[in-house]
Amino acid sequence: MRLALDFESLEPVYVQISGHFRNSILTENLRPGIRLPAVRTLAANLGVSRGTVESAYAELMAEGLITSRQGSGFYVLPHAPGEARNPPQSGGWPAWQGRLSYGGCEAMSAYLPEVSRKTDWIALDGGACDPRLFPMDEFRKLLGQVMRRDGVAAVEYGEIAGYRPLRATLAQVLASQGIQTDAESILITAGSQQALSLVTGLILSPGDAVVVEGPTYAGALDVFRARGLRILTVGVDEEGMDMRELEAVLSSHRPGLIYTIPNFHNPTGACLDGQRRRQLISLAGRFDVPILEDDYVGDIRYEGRAQPTLKSLDPDGRVIYMSTFSKMLIPGLRVGFVVADGPVYAHLLRAKRCHDLATCNLIQRALKDYVSVGRYHAHLQRSCTLYRRRRDAMLAALARHMPEGTSWTRPKGGLFVWLRLPEGMKASDLLPKACGEGVIFAPGGNFFLDPAEGEGGMRLNFASNTEAVIEEGVRRLGVAMGGDNSNHG
Repeated sequence: MRLALDFESLEPVYVQISGHFRNSILTENLRPGIRLPAVRTLAANLGVSRGTVESAYAELMAEGLITSRQGSGFYVLPHAPGEARNPPQSGGWPAWQGRLSYGGCEAMSAYLPEVSRKTDWIALDGGACDPRLFPMDEFRKLLGQVMRRDGVAAVEYGEIAGYRPLRATLAQVLASQGIQTDAESILITAGSQQALSLVTGLILSPGDAVVVEGPTYAGALDVFRARGLRILTVGVDEEGMDMRELEAVLSSHRPGLIYTIPNFHNPTGACLDGQRRRQLISLAGRFDVPILEDDYVGDIRYEGRAQPTLKSLDPDGRVIYMSTFSKMLIPGLRVGFVVADGPVYAHLLRAKRCHDLATCNLIQRALKDYVSVGRYHAHLQRSCTLYRRRRDAMLAALARHMPEGTSWTRPKGGLFVWLRLPEGMKASDLLPKACGEGVIFAPGGNFFLDPAEGEGGMRLNFASNTEAVIEEGVRRLGVAMGGDNSNHG
């Protein structure tokens, strides 16, 4: 154990020792039942006498924080929680900490009132699928098989680019989506959020401009703000990004990157029309600007014709493609990937090495086995069938419980319904009322550069809850909006 003892201080050493343990106990860093270091061991580690340590422990025993068990040692007792001692002992925090500023923007839902912390609250604000559908027992067995088969190789850092057999398997999966690539053009990342950060940091510098849909993924806005970028928005309708508006923005501002979610757009659920996809590729070539295609749930389709990925239409490496397993399987996997052609790939590889050396090797190896034997495809089919029912359940519930003047999208895939509030109603005003009813949604302002532009909307996730929970959650939302005072159980 390492304690910062000051042997020149006027405060006795035993008081310093007891103060450290007291603070740790009251802040529950040392929980009830934990055994403290033996007197002899602690004294040797700290270079003090046994009597000094015994005096410190005696003080803690007198305060009722620890107890001694004959022949066993000293243990932390149950206690009322206390307060942590503020680390700065004089003069406050260092001046440089006061000069720090965060360029991002906190989501509105980060400021929920305490009433929302009910045990029976319903969360319709999530950004992922239902992790309960993931075959945990099967994946646990795969992890064990990988460790027995690969031994120590499974727990080493692994390749910076990612486990090559996984990359080769991904190349085969992507081929079925029209993307012709190979393992040497695929980089495994810690989720698509890291992919977004790596690409942005490589291509853009503070002050550069990036084009996004308005609205767009809140996490992307956060990355762009934090990097000090100028964010230019282009409107979205039922057929995706407006190409005429995009052309005007490209002509006037010459941005360094176009970030787009063409499939089941987050948050609106829109799909970019086939003709617009080709126009986008053409504009990127004409203005020499790269496209970052975020295909986070492109496989989760319920109806309609599948559109080609932008990457499959890419003639010369102008599109960087990214996707993730975190949405379709479980968020905690934190495995995403980037497909990039040309010199940009080597630059991304170096950026990945500087960032975290490599994505978890063990998880990659287990995921490779899971994907390669068809389990992933079967899981995808089962999930799509279930999520389509949940989407329909939410659409039906909205029709029953929403007040007049409310409208919403009918997404052909993905995870979300985009709801437009009645005239004059604001999402930021509605949020605390909804929390009071025990339901939470993602306010529209989270997805706009100017949060005020999103006050008239909200995003609802239908994939992460059962049909019964969706029904009750929408009913509660209707009550909060003043449009439904019924109780459907």
